[in-house]
Amino acid sequence: MNSDTTHLSRVLARKDVLALAFGAMIGWGWIVMTGNWIQSAGSLGAITAFLLGGAVIVLVGLTYAELASAMPQVGGEHVYSYRAMGHFASFLCTWAITLGYVSVVAFEAVALPTVVEHLFPDYAVGQLWTIAGWDVKATWVAVGVAGSLIMMAINYIGVRTAALVQKVVTLLILAVGVMFITGALFEGSTAAMEPLFNVEEGVVGGIMAVIIMVPFMFVGFDVIPQAAEEIDLPFKEIGRVLMISVILAVFWYALIILGTALMLDPAALGGSSLAVPDAMQAVFQAPWAGNLMVLAGIAGIITSWNAFYIGGSRAIYALAHAGMLPAFLAKLHPKYRTPTNAILVMGLLSAAAPLLGRPALVWLVVAGGLGIVVAYLFVALSFVLLRRREPGMERPFRVRYGKTVGALSVILSLMLIGLYLPGSPSALSLLEWSLFGGWMLLGLALYGWSRVRYGVDYSNRVMRREWRDAEPPVER
Repeated sequence: MNSDTTHLSRVLARKDVLALAFGAMIGWGWIVMTGNWIQSAGSLGAITAFLLGGAVIVLVGLTYAELASAMPQVGGEHVYSYRAMGHFASFLCTWAITLGYVSVVAFEAVALPTVVEHLFPDYAVGQLWTIAGWDVKATWVAVGVAGSLIMMAINYIGVRTAALVQKVVTLLILAVGVMFITGALFEGSTAAMEPLFNVEEGVVGGIMAVIIMVPFMFVGFDVIPQAAEEIDLPFKEIGRVLMISVILAVFWYALIILGTALMLDPAALGGSSLAVPDAMQAVFQAPWAGNLMVLAGIAGIITSWNAFYIGGSRAIYALAHAGMLPAFLAKLHPKYRTPTNAILVMGLLSAAAPLLGRPALVWLVVAGGLGIVVAYLFVALSFVLLRRREPGMERPFRVRYGKTVGALSVILSLMLIGLYLPGSPSALSLLEWSLFGGWMLLGLALYGWSRVRYGVDYSNRVMRREWRDAEPPVER
């Protein structure tokens, strides 16, 4: 088979990559959940939670940056964990991060009709059913499904188109964000920030309740390793751009929380369904400002949705290309050079999410967050093991104090996982465990079937970099 139709193309420039990762991380969640974060932990408590969680993500990001520059191949975590820990560990790691990607595209399919409802309050009609006390309406579902299909089509026709959309929309978000933050610093009041910490619920408990959502909010920089084979940059630059995107996102979240807390006191927060647009309206004393922030939120939905279609489809493609998932998921479009069937799967899962209604927002954040931190642990372990076993590996972006960074990344990833476990104040509910467990069981079933059908030898050839000359596994 001609290599032009079996391999991805290197077409993403530096600005494309930065917009891809940063746009993925800032998404829509900050529009919906900033008010909840401040109420849970207090204004300074919420900022503290994001700075602490961001520090963890920066450390994990450093391990990603080194590994991505050393092994710039599609699949990211899939490649690193295979080289460090082998076949099964690689599958678990990649399937876990895929849950994170799927949860984000599903989250955005639920977020879109939610934000449209803010602009057009009475558009949701046609009662379908009730889930967790929330009435699911036909027109509400239709908006989410339509958005999913549009994003699927954009990604189907090529990563270059998706990257252009990402750059334009990310610039819009940044422009509105700068307006809001600078305005809040001039117009806001520090008195509105009280209480700084949530003493009633417990300072530590409040901060932990916010930290548990941090991995989901920051997931996105890892799209860079997933799409590494489509990035047209020196390998060292891949690591640098990844770290810049993470640091920018840490500052973004902290400043958005600060701006909101300066403009809305606890009473205003309690009466607000979308705190950031209401804070923006308070800055400029005009409804148009709140609607402009809602549009920035819609832009965030697009950037996040777009990036995770890319990341999730490449993760699925990488697993299938290595014979760990059914072969049809490794198909590349002969013209667009995109993993078409993997993109279609992402689209179907995204389009199904609105059927669960608005309560799915929280379920998806928490269940997807656990998948993300599990993958972070595998990557941190891979970083440590490869530093020890292969000290001579070429590492264009080499992290200083690697042993310390690696050890801290492992410990902090384990601590993040602990936040989701029974006994923690922020433990997963039975439903959220069911989502996570069901996803992992589905993956194990597909993995077992694929391992029997294609064999481990094919995977070994692929992952030893002989895969560039090999074709994807074929059905027998």
